[in-house]
Amino acid sequence: MSIFDQAKHDVERARFLGDVRDLLSILRRQPNELLPFDWVRHLSPDGEHQRGLETIEVDHIIGSVDRYREFDRHYLPKEAHLDERWIGVRAAQLQGKELPPIQVYKVGDLYFVKDGNHRVSVARRQGQKFIDAYVIELHVTVPPEEGDTLKDLIIKGEYAQFLKATNLDTLVPNHHPIRFTTPGRYEKLLEHIRTRQYFLDRKPDRAGLPPVTWEEAVESWYRRLYCRIVENIDLHDVMSRFPGRTEADLYLWIMDHRYFLTQKYGHDVGSEEATMDFRAQHSPPLYKRLGQRMKLVLRGKINPAM
Repeated sequence: MSIFDQAKHDVERARFLGDVRDLLSILRRQPNELLPFDWVRHLSPDGEHQRGLETIEVDHIIGSVDRYREFDRHYLPKEAHLDERWIGVRAAQLQGKELPPIQVYKVGDLYFVKDGNHRVSVARRQGQKFIDAYVIELHVTVPPEEGDTLKDLIIKGEYAQFLKATNLDTLVPNHHPIRFTTPGRYEKLLEHIRTRQYFLDRKPDRAGLPPVTWEEAVESWYRRLYCRIVENIDLHDVMSRFPGRTEADLYLWIMDHRYFLTQKYGHDVGSEEATMDFRAQHSPPLYKRLGQRMKLVLRGKINPAM
């Protein structure tokens, strides 16, 4: 078989595998597209710098600047019009020619291709582990992860803004990550912190003292409210009742439930009592939990052994 015929066979095989992966992604309801680099703006990058020529891992390339519709998430070609360029790159590889480095943006530990999409596609299809690249790194507070969707990046961008607004990374360096499953929730946390600041300022033992600072309110909210409820969530095994949800999701729900109970009984209800009552009143039935868990397993969101 000639080099050209081998390269042609390889691209046809690659497109066939791409079709199979597309079908599997539909059945599993999992995304199979490359991430558009434009989505990175949701992470609120605050600068970039040139890292120069580096050797990077091919499997860490998850997106493209402008060719994200032409390859799937595994960088398999999706359209027949890509064949000529793909064959040319593969033929050069078979002839032992040295291919020029690609160009990528680095975001966290992952990469988006600026130039060299076909070279990445061929390299990945041939099982190549590393590739040379000119790297431009973007600085983000909360980096993306493999498998992220647009919604995930929006939420992470909101988290980055929350961390900047609270300076929580500095105040509590080893704090638990605060991750939601739906956008628009971090503003509610800021409201909780502002409320915490208001009530701390009005404690009788603070008479004559300077006003409570924002930083003091943030740390008090995290240690005395958020962490306490997270501890109760763990103590009473609440997470297992809500597959696919996070501690932060449950924190907000339990805080709302605590307010409801306080209004109902006319006195402040403690966080543990609110957590236990929320678990008793709002846990989905077993069949719904099992169904949700099965969906998450099929989508690859959780390990079936867990």
